[in-house]
Amino acid sequence: MKLEAKNRSRRLRKKLRVDEFKELGFDIAWKFKEDITDEEVDNFMDQFFAEVIQPNGLGFGGEGDTLWHGLICTQKLGSCTDEHRKAVEAWLTEHGVKSVSVSALYDVWWAE
Repeated sequence: MKLEAKNRSRRLRKKLRVDEFKELGFDIAWKFKEDITDEEVDNFMDQFFAEVIQPNGLGFGGEGDTLWHGLICTQKLGSCTDEHRKAVEAWLTEHGVKSVSVSALYDVWWAE
């Protein structure tokens, strides 16, 4: 659904999360080695949150077992940046996961 530009009040733009209140995020996906244990996944995810997600004020919603996918957005109102995308991709790549995929930034509320 695409919202057409209209003469809206600031309050309504904020409520609809459009124009200056638009929030950008990105999708990520990666694959662990096939023989990874549950404990190794838990440790990896704890480290992922502690080293790249929380320090950058980001939030992650996702799921997986050996193949993970999810959405990254900011914890507070705002937008992710290309620097956030690069930081997450670099961290994942440096920590030995395979097939890292990072989407372009998109409007997380009104994605087409």
